[in-house]
Amino acid sequence: MSGATLGTAGIVVLLVLLIFRIPVAFAMFLVGFIGIIALNGWNAALGLLASETFTLASNPELVIIPLFILMGNVATVTGMSRQLYDAAYAVIGQVRGGLASATVIGCGGFAALSGSSVASALTMGKVSLAQMDRFDYDPKLSTGVVAAGGTLGILIPPSTGFVIYAILTEQSIGRLFLAGVLPGILLLAAFISTIAIICWLRPAMGPAGPSTTRAEKLRALGGAFPIFAVIVLTIGGIYGGFFSPVEAAGVGAALVILFGFVTRRLGPIRLWTAARESIATTATVMLILIAAHLINPFLALSHIPTAVGNLLTSLDLGAIGTLAAILVIYLVLGCFLEGFAMLVLTLPIFFPVILDLGIDPIWFGVLVVLTLEMGLISPPVGINVFIVKSVAPNVELGQIFRGVLPFWLAMVVTLAILIALPQISLILPNTMFD
Repeated sequence: MSGATLGTAGIVVLLVLLIFRIPVAFAMFLVGFIGIIALNGWNAALGLLASETFTLASNPELVIIPLFILMGNVATVTGMSRQLYDAAYAVIGQVRGGLASATVIGCGGFAALSGSSVASALTMGKVSLAQMDRFDYDPKLSTGVVAAGGTLGILIPPSTGFVIYAILTEQSIGRLFLAGVLPGILLLAAFISTIAIICWLRPAMGPAGPSTTRAEKLRALGGAFPIFAVIVLTIGGIYGGFFSPVEAAGVGAALVILFGFVTRRLGPIRLWTAARESIATTATVMLILIAAHLINPFLALSHIPTAVGNLLTSLDLGAIGTLAAILVIYLVLGCFLEGFAMLVLTLPIFFPVILDLGIDPIWFGVLVVLTLEMGLISPPVGINVFIVKSVAPNVELGQIFRGVLPFWLAMVVTLAILIALPQISLILPNTMFD
């Protein structure tokens, strides 16, 4: 059996395993390990497993993952995420659709602490859905905005998606983090604009909340100041060259923990809970990365990436046309596959093509991560939709999917803007490193 045939069979088996909800890491490990055995024998497979696992585990850049995850988990258990929502709620909650907009802003702020879309959707859902229900928001809008707002967690830095992209493509984590700032703000603005349009067309979907006094606004903003300070210090420190991304993660985690102890919101039990959840999440990410370093050599040995690259080149679509075709493939795959699985499966195939076409790999990373976000709210997988369903069990799944549709379209518009204006993604990393 030829290498190309084995490679194609391996991809099909992997897709089937993922469709049947086999954990991503185990599915990739199984296909990659058996595939290398078939192509190069037992010794090659066992040697690769031992060497790649050690090399990956000893990579100091990966320390950023548990540190930023810990920062987000501590922020959750100490109620800092609630303060973000309360500040946005106090300032804009009294306008039509204001509670929904406050939820999006809260998701964006929490994303800058956690780097996790699932954590953002789950945390802000618990914080905001009850409030929106109390003021008679349409369930489609309230649940849709939480599911869509949660996707900001994978784009606004720190982003686990950017870290994995950087590791798989050997790009700079710092450049990717900075590249995600302005696109993240643009997407947040697009979501708020979508809420405003929905509530303008159908006012009953998002009634105005209660007004707050100036003193209440100032009090709420003061409560959220420590969170804003941590965000500005970590991201600003990277941009200013004061911290590397790993150092910024350590500073951010230390400050959040210190804040929790000083305000007496963080005790040994809550710290243990946050640390345990951080370890579990980190282990999941590391298993995916280890499995990626098995399946990528299998794909390379099968010459599948070369064949796909030659096919795309032969179509003569040009750089932008080829880029658009790749992003459409990501959109389709996002309806069925988990985001990290898509990165691991597709980057060895598409990334060499992108480099050959002269497309900036940092810009491509932003576009890919935004496309992965769209998969988080696309049926039938749409993991963020199922997260919101777990928080709002009385709302039908179909209603939530209908609720996210306007925000999915807003993401399409944002993606088009970022393709047309790559400098939005590149201005910060180029300013920092040039």
